[in-house]
Amino acid sequence: MRLLAALLAIMLLYLPGAAKADELRPGYLEMSEHSAGDWRIAWKLPLAQPPTGEIAAPELPANCRFASEVRQGFVGGAILGNAQVQCTGNVAGGIIGVPALSGPGDMLVRIAPLGQPIQVHRLTAVQPAATITGPASTWQVLGSYFMIGVDHILTGWDHLLFVIALVLLLRRPRPVVMAATAFTLAHSLTLAGAALGFLSMPQRPVEALIALSIVFLAVEILRKPGAGPSLTLRFPWVIALLFGLLHGFGFAGALGAIGLPEGEIVPALLAFNVGVEAGQICVIIAVLAVLAVVRQLAEPAVQLGIRFAAYAIGITGAYWLVDRIAI
Repeated sequence: MRLLAALLAIMLLYLPGAAKADELRPGYLEMSEHSAGDWRIAWKLPLAQPPTGEIAAPELPANCRFASEVRQGFVGGAILGNAQVQCTGNVAGGIIGVPALSGPGDMLVRIAPLGQPIQVHRLTAVQPAATITGPASTWQVLGSYFMIGVDHILTGWDHLLFVIALVLLLRRPRPVVMAATAFTLAHSLTLAGAALGFLSMPQRPVEALIALSIVFLAVEILRKPGAGPSLTLRFPWVIALLFGLLHGFGFAGALGAIGLPEGEIVPALLAFNVGVEAGQICVIIAVLAVLAVVRQLAEPAVQLGIRFAAYAIGITGAYWLVDRIAI
């Protein structure tokens, strides 16, 4: 029973119950130069609840100062702010930071000097400041968007629950790999098409249908053993492909919240997608490993644990579905 409890605990770690589960956690800060020395800075800092005190403004490079009033307000679960900034000389080598950054969320910082490529930095609560470099490096963009992709799949609970449910339904490495490959190809296609402006779909229906896909897989897991193989079990890659197209629109909507750097759109999109896949592979390996260990040491605990997890996943998906339709 200890093994069963461990399995259940691992599954429950993935069920936080946030209704807006597909939103990217990172905030953003953009500092753009409109004329020589004249900059505009705008930022969004996600917060779980309204601040109780004054939120510190972003930290500017030493040769920059605020040239207007710093305007900040709490809107839609985040601090939104903007201001005019005056800088003397080149900002390269200066420090830009967000002292108020805390918790698991990250901050994507974009610096847009006049007539130069945009550069991208990623801030965290551990490292809430970065040194502004010279011209943007493609490797810098790749690294930043790769980590955002990993962060999104590991904290984008609806996509994560779909992948976990798929593994719990198929349970064996070969069909899981085939289904995961189909899911990857499909959501990569719609992610790229939507991010580049070739495809579009309203975000609210997408979010509701993603929740419905989770409920669908939970019901498939809970089918009676003697009911015979379902369509999903007979053709798992087809179902994964179809739902993958839908989830790709969800990824695109989340990525659109922070944007893609001008001049580096393709590398950033590629890095984000690779980051999503890296996180997805880690989740699949972890769930398969847990199932293998429990099956080896306590076979009866496997079925009970999977059913418990399926009920929890299905209830969470149903809650998201109702919430997203009702709003």
